[in-house]
Amino acid sequence: MKMTNAAWLALGLLAFCAPASAQTFPGRTITLVSPAPAGGVTDIIARGLAQRFSKAFGQQAVVENKPGANNQLAAEYIVNSPPDGHTLFIAPDGTFVANPSMYPKLPYDPYKSFTPISGLMIINHGLILNKDFAPNIVAELIALAKQKPGAINYGTYGIGSSGHLNMVLLETMAGLNLQPIHYKGAAPVLNDVLAGHIQMGFVSAGSAVQQWKGGLLKMIAVGGKKRIPQLAEIPTIAETVPGFEAVSWFGLFGPAGMPPDTVAKINKEVRELFADPEFQKSFLDRYLFQSIAGSPDDLMNFVKAEEPKWRKIITDAKIKAE
Repeated sequence: MKMTNAAWLALGLLAFCAPASAQTFPGRTITLVSPAPAGGVTDIIARGLAQRFSKAFGQQAVVENKPGANNQLAAEYIVNSPPDGHTLFIAPDGTFVANPSMYPKLPYDPYKSFTPISGLMIINHGLILNKDFAPNIVAELIALAKQKPGAINYGTYGIGSSGHLNMVLLETMAGLNLQPIHYKGAAPVLNDVLAGHIQMGFVSAGSAVQQWKGGLLKMIAVGGKKRIPQLAEIPTIAETVPGFEAVSWFGLFGPAGMPPDTVAKINKEVRELFADPEFQKSFLDRYLFQSIAGSPDDLMNFVKAEEPKWRKIITDAKIKAE
């Protein structure tokens, strides 16, 4: 039977459309967006996930660093990306719990502009000092800061970052007046403490362990509620300033409107990765991270519980974005 031109056209259209309708995530490269420069904790997390996704999904996963504006550049990029799971956001806490209180015109809504996928990890901060800076314990640092109000400086990863707000919290609780120096990421803070350009700062304890062991800097305390088992000789700040805690956390998000099955597929890989004993040993334990991998609802409930705490700290300290 001879087919008409119209029939051939219809058949061709069906053949063209079938692969697209049958296509499932992932269908192309997955991009993990880090809002910090290469070399910092956020970048390390992103590359660990990228390696897992590449293997699990059979598609290349890459990391794209978009630092600046206290995570806003990366967040805006995510918000304007297709919600198909191929562009994901390694989001630090400040994106959700600090920026809304500091920026009157954010390019995103912290609750409506993103799809929560899974919590990632909590990071214990280490209070690092240049090796030639006099204090050796927290009590000595507090005493010196009170003798010289405004004279001691510290590095942050930007206004409203965890490295900034945790130091503001220390100032508030210990009655200090310190001078912040703002950077675009934690790696430059660590480098400038090592070089002596700044006197101290909060960074991920795991990122500074080797330099501390090598005598290149001092780590006089950690910010968790309890001592880190791998660094048991280093006290917590809370042992000197009761109730103090300096940690930061990260979550995995996508643009608003992602299909639930895609969210579930990515969430499953994250949770399985974080539950893997080898990953626990080589990644979480190595960098002194604590897993908070869980459901999307777990992540949003965590955000909603954290935001009021930091809103009060920001408001009381009158922190304003520049």
